[in-house]
Amino acid sequence: MFKEKTIVYTSGTFDMFHYNHLRMINYARALADILIVGVSTDELVSSYKAAPIIPFNERLQIIEALKTPDIVIPQHTLDHTEIVKKLNIDAFVVGDDWYGKYDYLKEMDVQVFYFPYGTGVSSSNLKKTIHDSYEATLASQRKAKPDSIKPDIVK
Repeated sequence: MFKEKTIVYTSGTFDMFHYNHLRMINYARALADILIVGVSTDELVSSYKAAPIIPFNERLQIIEALKTPDIVIPQHTLDHTEIVKKLNIDAFVVGDDWYGKYDYLKEMDVQVFYFPYGTGVSSSNLKKTIHDSYEATLASQRKAKPDSIKPDIVK
């Protein structure tokens, strides 16, 4: 602890920022005297899944605009060993889709909280919904158009 302050770190891609992102950040805030939020860079995200829809600088600005974080920083790696040491992190909060991945931090006396997202909204679900809606719109437009247009023959 820093002068009896609890320092909590949470991080994520925060692509297509949504309600569950906000819930996790607010949960981390409730545990913290000082809340640090890491936003994954485009390069980091692209190393393990599809590139984010929203560019890094915009995602960073969205998180900075929230009233909950005290500090917002870029996240360049999924290994949080160095960030824990450099910033004296007491606790780490991450979505439960990463369950078990950060248990190694417990060996560094960091409390690890896997925040339950539940079955609600996720960036992946949002992307799928948008894609499926777009595909359905295209399909209905194709059906609405005649196969060919025959000009009226005037005699």
